[in-house]
Amino acid sequence: MGDYDNLRLFHTGDHACGYWPDRTARDLVFDPHDERLAQVYPQALQWGFRRSGDLLYRPHCNGCRACVAVRIPVAAFRPDRSQRRTLSRNADVSTRVVPVERNPERLALYQRYLAWRHPGGGMDNHGAAEFDQFLIGRWADGRFLELRRDGRLLAIAVTDLAPGALSAVYTFYDPEALSCGPGTLAILRQIEWAAREGRDYLYLGYWIAGHDKMDYKRRFRPLEGFDGRSWRPFDAWEAA
Repeated sequence: MGDYDNLRLFHTGDHACGYWPDRTARDLVFDPHDERLAQVYPQALQWGFRRSGDLLYRPHCNGCRACVAVRIPVAAFRPDRSQRRTLSRNADVSTRVVPVERNPERLALYQRYLAWRHPGGGMDNHGAAEFDQFLIGRWADGRFLELRRDGRLLAIAVTDLAPGALSAVYTFYDPEALSCGPGTLAILRQIEWAAREGRDYLYLGYWIAGHDKMDYKRRFRPLEGFDGRSWRPFDAWEAA
């Protein structure tokens, strides 16, 4: 890693898995107090790491390798029929890339989303402090991609900028806007953003086979997955 040879990595202790309630998990985490996290972040993305707030981590669980880091090669992406329909029926939805700043409108959207998506799960009582800690962080070069229809805020995709890439960190949306497919639309608009700027990849975080909330990522093709050493075409995981 050159200048980063002395970066420290830690194993977390066992904790409840955020995806499978009957499993425990542990993560590999860069030292969160290191002042060089912003510099190492682009390389860490290529090693399958992901950002959550100020933490730069990847799952490293005993006996489980279900979480596969995935990314879209932007220049090769072609929307399928369903994705083309999503783009067509949302042609009137505007896209705006703005600084990562909390305001009452964005916080209210975040809280509505959590109350619907994670009822009673501990996240549904998040307030301003949790918004800042989880979505903004201290060191990442992030943006909010806002989706609006007739001025109404439908969704926000928290997106990090890295040399040659964008990283989709988190997306939250109005539960009443489900009919427009806000999650899919947000990814499609992030792909368009990356293509406009000549970026090679959009990182999507982790895909988990058989998990309802994560399986949608496999519909964006072509897709690549990280096997711990290199990025390979996603077909290798579907064939396993």
